[in-house]
Amino acid sequence: MILTDKVRSIQQSQKPPAILVIGDLMIDHYVWGDATRLSPEAPVPIVNVRSESTTLGGAANVAQNLVALGAKVTLGGVIGDDIFGEQLTGILSSEGISTDAILKDNKRPTTVKTRVVVGSHQLVRVDREVTDPVHSELEDELVDKLDAYISEADIVLFSDYGKGLFSSGLTQRLIRLASSKQKKVIIDPKGLDYGKYKGAFIIKPNRKELAEAAKTEKIKNIEDLQKAAKTIFQQTGVEYLIVTLSEEGMVILDEITYKLLPVKATAVFDVTGAGDTVLATIAYFIASGLAIEEACELANHAAAIVIRRVGSATTTIDEIIEDIEGALGH
Repeated sequence: MILTDKVRSIQQSQKPPAILVIGDLMIDHYVWGDATRLSPEAPVPIVNVRSESTTLGGAANVAQNLVALGAKVTLGGVIGDDIFGEQLTGILSSEGISTDAILKDNKRPTTVKTRVVVGSHQLVRVDREVTDPVHSELEDELVDKLDAYISEADIVLFSDYGKGLFSSGLTQRLIRLASSKQKKVIIDPKGLDYGKYKGAFIIKPNRKELAEAAKTEKIKNIEDLQKAAKTIFQQTGVEYLIVTLSEEGMVILDEITYKLLPVKATAVFDVTGAGDTVLATIAYFIASGLAIEEACELANHAAAIVIRRVGSATTTIDEIIEDIEGALGH
């Protein structure tokens, strides 16, 4: 059966995969305006605000991508007890994403990235965040809350943005909990300590993240890539590494072999959120029963679709099929 037929078969099946996303939750806030003069107070532009918009970021964007593909999604994490936290859970609920596993912490704000955009240029970005580790009592509460959701999930995703949720202790507790229930864990990593991801099924860094975590020079070729990957396999015992290579596509590696999947993009406008789309697509199709190579091939097409659009974007199964058939000249 060719890949598009398999995808259509999944699309027509009765039961969507249940996917649990655990991660750093954030809001992307955009302020759009014009700037025609400098301030008399300092040598900075005066921005006349025309409009504002709010979208989901971090793990919440991963969840949004999964919903667009047709998954049943539960999202777990920590937000602040503030207006942005309310906004975030409101948007999630309106899209049918379960927010029951999201806890509030009154000692930290909801992470918000505010970008001031004039014309097509980003003038400044203002971040509201605390990246200290989540308090141990809140960690305990989160593990207790997530236990039942891990049991119900077909696959578990960790979306680590380095905002304080994935301490080494909590990460290992959650991986062990998932393993005890025979649930595969796929991780989008952050930072230099990949040892905390020990026992995961897949880790999905980009080239730069892999080089930093393996403490190596820049990765210029497949030999460099395999050498860096070997370090991570030794640290984590992970079954697969999927390394995204931007305009060159992605590579699937196990401890012995590798396979390069060239990029499918015909045009690139904005790579924002493309990594989230890749993570979501791989998880969706593995949870639906496809092999890793097939899931990655589909994720490559999904990424090609979203980078043709501006801002964090999502795609659908119909669009992925259309993209594959377009590439084949059907």
